[in-house]
Amino acid sequence: MTTATLTAPPQPPRKLAGAEAAALLQRFPPRQNLESWFMTEADTDYVLDTLRQHPFRAAVESAQFTRMVGARAILAWLTTFPGSTWQANWDASPAAHSTAGWHSTVLDWAAAELGRRPTSACLASGTLALICADVIRPSPAWLAASSSNALRPAMAAARDPEGFARLEAQFPAAIHSTRHASAALKAVARILAAFGGRVDDIAVGDLLVLLQETSHDAARGTRIAYTALRELGQFPPDAPATLLRLQTRTGQVTPAALVDRYQLRCRPVRDLIVDYLTERQPSLDHKSLISLSAALASNFWGDLERHHEDITSLHLPPEVATAWKARINTVTHRRRMPGGQVVETTTPRNSAPAVKTLVRAFYLDIAQWALDEPARWGPWAAPCPITEADCSDKRTKQRQKTASDQRTRERLPVLPALIRVADRRLKESRARLDALHTTPLGSQFTVLGETFTAPKSTSRAGLTGQAYDASGCRRDLEAEEKRAFWGWATIEILRHTGIRIEELLELGHHSIIRYKLPTTGEFVPLLQIAPSKTDQERLLLVTPELADVLSAVVTRVRGENGAIPSVPSYDVHEKVWNDPMPILYQWDVAGDRRPISSNTVRDALNDVLMVTGLTDATGNPLKFQPHDFRRIFITDAILNGLPPHIAQVIAGHSNINTTMGYNAVYPAQAIEAHRSFIARRRSLRPSNEYRAVTTEEWKEFLEHFERRKLALGSCGRAFGTDCIHEHACVRCPVLIVDPNERGRLVEIATT
Repeated sequence: MTTATLTAPPQPPRKLAGAEAAALLQRFPPRQNLESWFMTEADTDYVLDTLRQHPFRAAVESAQFTRMVGARAILAWLTTFPGSTWQANWDASPAAHSTAGWHSTVLDWAAAELGRRPTSACLASGTLALICADVIRPSPAWLAASSSNALRPAMAAARDPEGFARLEAQFPAAIHSTRHASAALKAVARILAAFGGRVDDIAVGDLLVLLQETSHDAARGTRIAYTALRELGQFPPDAPATLLRLQTRTGQVTPAALVDRYQLRCRPVRDLIVDYLTERQPSLDHKSLISLSAALASNFWGDLERHHEDITSLHLPPEVATAWKARINTVTHRRRMPGGQVVETTTPRNSAPAVKTLVRAFYLDIAQWALDEPARWGPWAAPCPITEADCSDKRTKQRQKTASDQRTRERLPVLPALIRVADRRLKESRARLDALHTTPLGSQFTVLGETFTAPKSTSRAGLTGQAYDASGCRRDLEAEEKRAFWGWATIEILRHTGIRIEELLELGHHSIIRYKLPTTGEFVPLLQIAPSKTDQERLLLVTPELADVLSAVVTRVRGENGAIPSVPSYDVHEKVWNDPMPILYQWDVAGDRRPISSNTVRDALNDVLMVTGLTDATGNPLKFQPHDFRRIFITDAILNGLPPHIAQVIAGHSNINTTMGYNAVYPAQAIEAHRSFIARRRSLRPSNEYRAVTTEEWKEFLEHFERRKLALGSCGRAFGTDCIHEHACVRCPVLIVDPNERGRLVEIATT
């Protein structure tokens, strides 16, 4: 009987998304919500009299009447709730907790208590007037949930017209009079409504709070407003350069937060892992620290706790250590099928040697540190359950090398086709966009055999980028041209340089430099690579083809003043934003200058590959990763005679074995030597062996196999040879006995 040990399923790690936003809120807190201020302490008559005065008075008498009816009803209703100010009454009322449903409560109350029932429009207009007059200040969540479009113009006219005008003038010219500019001004109006004051009083924390309460689609307006206010010099110098992807960014978190994601039960071991990570933190980048925390807290100790509930010591019994090493060698994938059933597949874990190496280093480091600090590390020193042989990754590297070489050999021959398609796709997308820009609004135009219709109107400050195809579907021709350009540029730069994708995204205008040859005095262009991954600078020669691509990129991203705008970029290894730099891989999204992400680059490559129709050996669509171009570049360079040690310098590898690992050179010498051997062997054989076979010879060859059939089986003698045993088949060593005739053979032997 087999006993199965039931283990608790692994708990998903706690997500760290938004950790950077929480840290920024601690550094830049929002303005404090005051309990009382002048207008919220005013009596009813003063508030109503204020609403009759400029700038709160409506320009149309009917609108003013509606506003006053609603304000009177709301103020009377608020007095039924506890509080010494209007804000306290508001916070105690149902209206403060939801933007919907409270109107009906006020209407029913007014009908019962006041003898008249105002309309919902009156209440909405009255609420807006009270907010603009700073009588009540709804919460940022309440304001973010409100879909009213009247708040922005009302707040701009009543609270701070000059501040709104100054802020709007700071927006990029491309988004003036667009919905993006309107969304940014609405975000500012919401902040003034929630925290009071004027535009000059807005703090970094105010925008951070609003951003947390804002949906993903509306967050762009908050980011645009933040950028404009920062450029006006309103925020401190250490304020974040951008709020882009703030809701999903983790930033740099503490070792304790990294470990606590996995909810370890044994507190002493949890504290030990945190202390160990803290000691290692100064020598690691943050991405490596995250990987180390996952290996120790999840893959190692978290796995042990799931299978051994009472474990509390690093001194593992041999059977426990052996079982853990067996589990870490595989990984289970769960996939839900179309029918709803969940299928589990177990595959070898490629990272198993790396995890074992990290755990082994954990044990050895503690043992070494125990000699220097016995009180701190000595109680945890234990024999390491992982040997050096357990960490061997020779087979893994061999499999990876074989798979990498296969990818390179499969993709190197199709690279010219990929280049042609990328260039053609870019030209076609530009032709469509140029035709749209020369077509009047509402008119039809035909380009490349396709018929489009330009939109009848546009709110953009400039030419429209969208059109409708023959089936009536809207197509963003401007976005298609952008993706086509960056797909083409990525393919060209990567194939000419062999740089990593991180290095590609970090290329800046200052990366293109000139070098004067000491021998001839000629100036040659060089591309300076200073990757954040290795912090090792290197220089690459810019070929004429690469110079054309870089020139096209510089021309595209250059601003109206001729300079490349400086934008902040994200360091994926340190999880921090770099200072604004004139990087080449940037684009404008609704007036918001931002760096192009690695996912966008990969999507652009996939778009090109979809058009090519290329397939791999299995018939599936061929996929390219940016790193494939690095392998292709090194392989092609060595195939064309570049010495490997020079390729090592160009690639930026510290070890030439790494460079040769990328090299998928075909075994040309072995192939040529084998062909020469075959040619020499054929020259020594009689020439008649290589002539065409006649009909008689082929018939004789087939009859030979017929004659080989015997009663007990078949004869195994070679073609063209005679029987040398005078047909004594039973004693012949070349007799191949039929298994069905073995009984007959036994009968012969016994008689």
